[in-house]
Amino acid sequence: MIAVVRLRCSQRTRDYATRRTAEGKSKKEIIRCLKRYIVRQLYYTLRADLKDLAQAT
Repeated sequence: MIAVVRLRCSQRTRDYATRRTAEGKSKKEIIRCLKRYIVRQLYYTLRADLKDLAQAT
């Protein structure tokens, strides 16, 4: 869901999809790559939050 919404609303994500389309990727492949990118961002954000929480206690 996040990947689809970002494709609709985020100019940066739309630019990414345009580049990938020019490389010959299908929409399904582009969404799969976006999901992986989103999960990577989420992982590092969660780790940083946990680190901050551990330092606060």
